[in-house]
Amino acid sequence: MTKAKRVFITGVTGQDGSYMAGQLLDKGYEVHGLVRRSSTFNRSRIDHLHHDEHLPGQNLHLHYGDVTDAARMSELIHELRPHEVYNLAAQSHVRVSFDEPAYTAQATGVSTLNLLEAIRSTDKSIRFYQASTSEMFGASPPPQNEDTSFYPRSPYGVAKVYSYWITKNYREAYDMFAVNGQLFNHESPRRGETFVTRKITMAVANIVKGTQKEIWMGNLDSIRDWGYAPEYTEGMWRMLQADAPEDFVLATGSAYTIKDFLEFSFSHVGLNWEDYVRFDPKFLRPTEVDELIGDASKAERVLGWKANVLPPELARIMVDADIARLDGAKEGQF
Repeated sequence: MTKAKRVFITGVTGQDGSYMAGQLLDKGYEVHGLVRRSSTFNRSRIDHLHHDEHLPGQNLHLHYGDVTDAARMSELIHELRPHEVYNLAAQSHVRVSFDEPAYTAQATGVSTLNLLEAIRSTDKSIRFYQASTSEMFGASPPPQNEDTSFYPRSPYGVAKVYSYWITKNYREAYDMFAVNGQLFNHESPRRGETFVTRKITMAVANIVKGTQKEIWMGNLDSIRDWGYAPEYTEGMWRMLQADAPEDFVLATGSAYTIKDFLEFSFSHVGLNWEDYVRFDPKFLRPTEVDELIGDASKAERVLGWKANVLPPELARIMVDADIARLDGAKEGQF
């Protein structure tokens, strides 16, 4: 009997990490996830993976640690000796990165070096995935692809540029299978509540239920390329199954404004968004990224990956999930 491949996922309790863990359990992997120790539990996105009778939950193992702790990362990589590592942990909120730039540099940038160095010193055959982002492109005009110049417009984007280049450097310097997934915005019912898409869909659900009257927003004219997170985590996995280590953009290639997402979300429940949205300048960023539209043609050509869920359907999925939550549904159902 072939022994299960072992994988280590940082950020396993997040949106992408939870979908990735479930998908890899379905594929027969032994999954190890990194969680930070805190006084409260934040594992609602993965609780179902321990209890779902259809999943081999005994193959999900959690380990305490923090990606900013180089010694702990080295210890875990040496102990687990995984076949694949997915680095999905970060301080990932763009607006917060302006308030916490130093922490963002460590948690989003230098932490990647900690993992790469742990892999290099343990076993260079371990395959490494780095969660890069469209925010690295920043002010570079769309459509953005693997050859587009970086022009980040936030401390978060700058930290991700460092992670991108250190991943590429270790690939070339040490002949490691280390890749960057340059993912454009990808959302789901498991998206963090402070991110704009989830903020909108939660507000719609609460307005429908009568527990909220309005929603305060910042810039509504930013153009984004929004996709569906479970499709993107499948793309991440495909990158590490490729014959050679290459960097890939994952995106839908579509362009919608925040106003559009508001329209999709509110109209799904028969409401006019303009009756509920109010402006608050505190939600504006010091520097804004006006337009991100990805070109994922390389991923389709090389990996056979293509996004199928576009923002109109995505908004409906998220609104329905948030309404279902208020009716008692559990996180793992989405």
